[in-house]
Formats: sequence, C-alpha cells, structure tokens
Amino acid sequence: MSSSSFPALLLAGTFAQFADRLALDTITLAATQAGASPRLVGLLVAAQSAAWLLVSLPAGVVSDRLAPRDLIRFGGALIATGAAAGAALLAIGHTGWLLAATSFAAAAGAVVIALSIFVLMPRSVAIAELPRANGRLELGRAVFSLAAPLIAGWAVSRGQGWIGLSLCALAGVLALVAASRLPGEHPPSQQRLPLHLAIVEGGRFVARHPFLRPIALCAIAWNLAFFAFSAIAAPYAARVLFLAPERIGLATAVYGAGLLAGALAGATLIARLPVGIVLVFGPASSCVAAGLLALAPPALGWPALALAFFLFGFGPILWFIAQTSLRQAVTPQPLLGRVSATLTTAMYGMRPLGALAGGLAAERWGLEVAIGLPVVLFGLSTLAILASPMPRLRAMPEGELTPRAAG
Repeated sequence: MSSSSFPALLLAGTFAQFADRLALDTITLAATQAGASPRLVGLLVAAQSAAWLLVSLPAGVVSDRLAPRDLIRFGGALIATGAAAGAALLAIGHTGWLLAATSFAAAAGAVVIALSIFVLMPRSVAIAELPRANGRLELGRAVFSLAAPLIAGWAVSRGQGWIGLSLCALAGVLALVAASRLPGEHPPSQQRLPLHLAIVEGGRFVARHPFLRPIALCAIAWNLAFFAFSAIAAPYAARVLFLAPERIGLATAVYGAGLLAGALAGATLIARLPVGIVLVFGPASSCVAAGLLALAPPALGWPALALAFFLFGFGPILWFIAQTSLRQAVTPQPLLGRVSATLTTAMYGMRPLGALAGGLAAERWGLEVAIGLPVVLFGLSTLAILASPMPRLRAMPEGELTPRAAG
C-alpha cells in the first residue's frame, strides 16, 4: 500500500473513534435523563465495553486473513446500522435491552475498524514515520474526546438524544466511504489454523517477545490503576479534598487537554527523544500524578487534581503512540491483527476489575487509604517497562526481533 492511502485510513479511523465515543456519551446521558436505574446505565456501558472484550480476539484473526478494506467497510456498516437502530429506539423513548444490543453492534464495528487499521498502518507508511502517523490518529481521538461529550450533552438536554446516535450512524457511513479509497489487496496466503489455535498463536507471540511482553504487563497494570482511580477520584475529591462538583468537573476536563497536548507533541518528542525514555515516561508520569494527589492537602486539592488528570492524558498518550508504533514495527505481518487483539482484550478485561478493586478498597479501608492503590498499581506498570530491555531502546527497530513468529 502506498502512502497516498494514509488519508483514507486516517479518516476511517477517526470517524470510527468519534462514533464509538459519541455513542457512549449519548446513550448514558439519555438513559439517565429518562430515569433509568444505575443498574441499567451500567448495563448500557457494559454492552459497549463488552464488544471490545469479546469481539477483539476473533476479529484479530479475521483481520490477518481478509482484505482490511473489506473489513473496514463491514465495520462502518455495523456502526451505521447499530447507531441508526439505537437512534430509532431513543426517538420512541426506549432505553432498555434493545438499546444495549444496538450499542454492542455499533461498538463491534469500531473494534473491527481499529484492528484493521493497526494491520494496515505498517503498509501505509515507513517504520520511521509510524509515530507521526499514529500521532495523527490519536490527535483525532483527542479532539473527539473533547467534542463528543459536548455534542451528546447538547442533544440530550433538548430531549433529542437520537440526534447524537444519528451522527454516529453518519460517521459509520463516512468510514465506509473512506474505506472505498483503500486498495483491496488480501494478506499473503498462510496456513489457516482453527480459530482457537490462531488466537493462541497471537497470545504466545506476545508472551515470548522481549518488547511485547512488558508492553502487555504495563498495559494491564496501568488499566487496573486508572480505573481504580476513576472509581474513587470523585468521592476522594469531594470528601477528602472538599471540592465542589463544578470544580471536580473542571479538573476532570483537563484530561482532554492533556490528551490533545500529547497527541500534538507526540511525534516530535518521539523523534527527538530515545524511544525507551518515552515508554518509561508514560506510566511513570501517571504514578507521579497519583502520588502527588494522594499527598496533596485540601488547600492544594484542585491544582493537584487538575495536574493529575493532565498527566493522565499527556504521558499515557505519548506511551500509546510509541508502543503502538513499536508493536507495528516488530510484529510479523501475518500476526499483526492477533497481536493487537491480544493486547486490546487484556486491557479491556482489566478495566472492570480495576473499577471494582477501587470501589471495594474505598469501602473497606476508606478513601485516604484507597487512593494509595492506584499509586501502587501505576508503580507496577512503570516497573514492567523498567525491568525490560526497552529503557535502552533509542529508535524504532527495523523489523521483528525474534526468529520465529510463534509456536
């Protein structure tokens, strides 16, 4: 694939990310405004998250076998169909199980597109340009992380939540159209293992690789930490730091600013700094952020909370751009989809566990002690990188580092 295909790839990925984020914000706000119970709102969130958890592994196998253009078209069609059905349900006031099912279908489309783009990216640009290309994709995600809540809030506040999901359906159609500009080449023919063995092959490659294994361990610990923090951040800010709700909301919004700053600066920093330094900085900055918040007195509560959220956005998005580019550089082409799917499943599987651990720790030991849990977990995520060969890595490798793909 030539670099001329990259704009279409960027558009497809950006539209899919926008649809996924806007759908989540719209559905949760619409259900809450309609008087849904916390249990039902949780079900709607779980339905969308479940797509990333359940669909990733089989979709990763398929993305290694079929033409990525066809898969992106299929993903766009899933987003458009699921979101349009959800818009129709919101228009008639339904916020129950059917809405959860449409949310799952639309999110499954986003999963398929994300994995297909991961497979296509190394064919679109040179290895040295991967950080810049991935940074541009993350920049779109950061912008929509700021825009989607505003759009959803505007639509739902006017009792027109269906408008938000209609925009998601339109984004799915636009992703489908963008995919039509991509080449329809199929991956090279390879031995077709049964689905479960193909999934195991990808997981085994990650477990044995000197770079991919610590990336996986770091991602697992970081997601446990961040969602444990997310579960206790608001009550800690309100009851320990004595911050008003609007102050907490303002500090939380700084997270989007951190994402945007990291996405804008990512390619330049990765080009100028050793890759290993960037990979350490991501989790280490999160550990510092959580530690400073845990030590901050109430008088400095708001600055500490805002700084923590900024660092949670800035440092990890640099890490994400660097490690995504590294994975694309060292993974053999036939395994790209499965390697990405393995890490995606591991990360999304940790999120509910982290949130549950944070809530249980706060209930059992109190907020002042529980805030130390994410500090420890962020520390473990940093240690996973420090204990690996990656801190000594100065530039992106030019190819896979192991002689065998798997097995």
